[in-house]
Amino acid sequence: MPRIIVTFLLALAVYPVWASPEVISAHAVALRGTPKYQPDFQNFDYVNPDAPKGGTLRLHSIGTFDNFNRFAQRGDAATASDQLYDTLFVTSDDEIGVYYPLIAEKVDFADDYSFVTFSLNPDARFQDQTPITADDVKFTFEKFSTEGVVQFKRYYSFVKDVEVLSRHQVKFSLEGANKEQMLSLFTLTILPQHYWESRNFKEPLKEIPIGSSGITVKDYKFGQYIIYEHLDNYWAKDLPVNKGRNNFKYIRYDYYRDAIVAFEAFKSGEFDFWQESEAKNWATAYDFPAFTDKKVLKEQLPHSIPQRTDGFIFNSKRPQFSDQRVREALAYMIDFEWMNKALFYNQYTRTESYFTNTEFAATGLPDDDELEILTPLKGKIPEQVFTKEFKLPTTKGDGNIRNNMRQALRLLKSAGWELKDRKLVNSKTGKPFEFELLSYRPLTERIAAPFKSNLAKIGITLNLRQVDSTQFINRVREHDFDMVSFRYSANPYPSSSLKIIWRSDFVDSTWNIANVTDPAIDALIDGINTHQENPRKLQAYGRALDRTLLWNFYIIPQWHLSAFRIAYWDKFSRPESRPLYSLGIDTWWQNNKKPGADQ
Repeated sequence: MPRIIVTFLLALAVYPVWASPEVISAHAVALRGTPKYQPDFQNFDYVNPDAPKGGTLRLHSIGTFDNFNRFAQRGDAATASDQLYDTLFVTSDDEIGVYYPLIAEKVDFADDYSFVTFSLNPDARFQDQTPITADDVKFTFEKFSTEGVVQFKRYYSFVKDVEVLSRHQVKFSLEGANKEQMLSLFTLTILPQHYWESRNFKEPLKEIPIGSSGITVKDYKFGQYIIYEHLDNYWAKDLPVNKGRNNFKYIRYDYYRDAIVAFEAFKSGEFDFWQESEAKNWATAYDFPAFTDKKVLKEQLPHSIPQRTDGFIFNSKRPQFSDQRVREALAYMIDFEWMNKALFYNQYTRTESYFTNTEFAATGLPDDDELEILTPLKGKIPEQVFTKEFKLPTTKGDGNIRNNMRQALRLLKSAGWELKDRKLVNSKTGKPFEFELLSYRPLTERIAAPFKSNLAKIGITLNLRQVDSTQFINRVREHDFDMVSFRYSANPYPSSSLKIIWRSDFVDSTWNIANVTDPAIDALIDGINTHQENPRKLQAYGRALDRTLLWNFYIIPQWHLSAFRIAYWDKFSRPESRPLYSLGIDTWWQNNKKPGADQ
């Protein structure tokens, strides 16, 4: 045999370029590690599989609603209307990033994530008892891609083809995807093609839709209340992922104008459960007759769940907030120590990470792994990233913030602002520094009042503007604001979905609240996306992103409490074990032996 052919064949033996990827078949898939529950598991550990069914759980919602389409691009969808639909797989609440079968009964995927094939449960049915098929899955993906929010199509650009293999098998062909991106398809909400193919998915929906879950709308009055019913003929009610959950026959949400009115309604027994968000209430407001008579119970349940990042969020494209030094300066004007003592009864901890309660929170100075990532970005990110541990400005808590005021004015002067006649003005234009904080909750005005007062001391005018929830949502979507008091969702780990929040090409995303377009942050997001399966690299990229975002001061972080503060009418029982990453109210049930139970 000629030597050149032998050499070529040997090369192919070493580099098998034609080899097909290994196909992995699984009942459950974990982003990292292995699933806790084996294929023959009967129920999650944090449920009571024998919990009785029945009764009504009465809850509340603030604001209004005018339609049932959670995915519409305008209008106010009903609270919990996303629960009208099931997903292919579902996550457990005592693990992070682990997926178990629901509509799909198993999955096959390539070890290089070039494709994933879902095998649907032949028993799966929509609420009108029409079978759920592979055609519905394909239709759903295409409906979201063509009529859903634009970021859906952008995020799932790695999906190159969706192919129906049989009545119960559908294959997604992927290009350049990692495991985390592939897994995002596992929680695809499944729509009935026979219902949605003739309707515009972008528009609000005034009629009760046909869903794919075990929950439908029993009764409603737009803007006032909605009652959901758990269906007795739900095909999946006895699947392991559902056993011991969803134990109430009905769940009712009553709508209230604001939280003050809602709390009064709770005290009088108009609804059953209250999760307290205001420290003052928790400390002082539970002296009403039902609580004194032990008809209402109150508990604080500690946890170590990754926390969302609440804060005063800047629109970084507004002229007065385009300079990082200005945003940092305003952070000096929040006197958290005084607020925590005077307003919050010392219940809160200051939030100083986008990854609170995780290993990805940045601490100290960057380590060698982080510096390898950050050094090429030098000059494009704040210098403090390399030289200082991120810590928010502090005070003695006595209301005296003179040192902080001096620091703020120093930063503002370097950014082109100066004090004239007790007003802070732009050195070039003479225009005074004035901005608006947009909100939809009265509570925002209470926590913003000390901030407003402190800003006035350095000549800045803060105007508080409260609008209804619909106007607030629309203005946030359009970036029509100077500042909002809002939040970023909790991040258990740095996922590829962070691109929707921070990457430049997603600036029109509903979730890119700070209006950020920064090539350096794009590079960090791309690194996170690339290294989803490299724990060491992912940790380094997560921490590098965390400290870079923090030092850019797109947000003045507020505070958090690693505990659930709950109060409820004494009519319930719950499992002995609570899930690690959830309050687990979906595992509670009505105890008919208690006097407050519905009979």
